[in-house]
Amino acid sequence: QVQLVESGGGLVQPGGSLRLSCEVSGTIFSFDTMDWYRQAPGKQREFVAQITKDIRKNYADSVKGRFTISRDNAKNTVYLQMNSLKPEDTAVYYCHAIRWPTSWGQGTQVTVSS
Repeated sequence: QVQLVESGGGLVQPGGSLRLSCEVSGTIFSFDTMDWYRQAPGKQREFVAQITKDIRKNYADSVKGRFTISRDNAKNTVYLQMNSLKPEDTAVYYCHAIRWPTSWGQGTQVTVSS
């Protein structure tokens, strides 16, 4: 059973930065395509970014140019560097391994507010 543990969220002012981490266990991480999703209050969970095992990256239009996804296979960890944060980025952020579609971590709260 795969386990995903997100961390790094917090309160940040508009224009600020945060780096989220997701440590993964119970799978051969280097084989996994990893996603970040987010869910704002009262809204559906939405796709944010993806990184394949071949380091191909894909981003939602709303975060292109501001967020960067990366991975460290030696640490079984995927990261999301978030810059130029906006209030509309406020959400709980989750990582996800597409080979394990029903497995989700507890998420990490990101709040962008002055």
